Amino acid sequence: QVQLVESGGGLVQAGGSLRLSCSASVTIWTINNIGWYRQAPGKQRELVATITTDGVPNYSDSVKGRFTISKGSPRNTVFLQMNSLKPEDTADYYCNAYWRGTDYWGVGTRVTVSS
Repeated sequence: QVQLVESGGGLVQAGGSLRLSCSASVTIWTINNIGWYRQAPGKQRELVATITTDGVPNYSDSVKGRFTISKGSPRNTVFLQMNSLKPEDTADYYCNAYWRGTDYWGVGTRVTVSS
């Protein structure tokens, strides 16, 4: 099994930045695909960004050019750098890992962007 723990959420003004962290209980480099999803109130959960074992990122169109996903030190951590935040980025952000045929989710961290 994989445990995922998110951190870094909070309240920020529009145009500001936040960096989310996801710590996994296994080495990130062994996870086929790991990334971030978000769910705004009253909406379905949606993809934000993912990164493969080989380090290839994938972004939703709504965050492309503003958000950056990366793997870093410690080796069991993945980051989401969020710049130029907008009120519509307000949501609960969840870390997701696909490992050995199973999807794993963290409990989420809330991001609130005020206008």
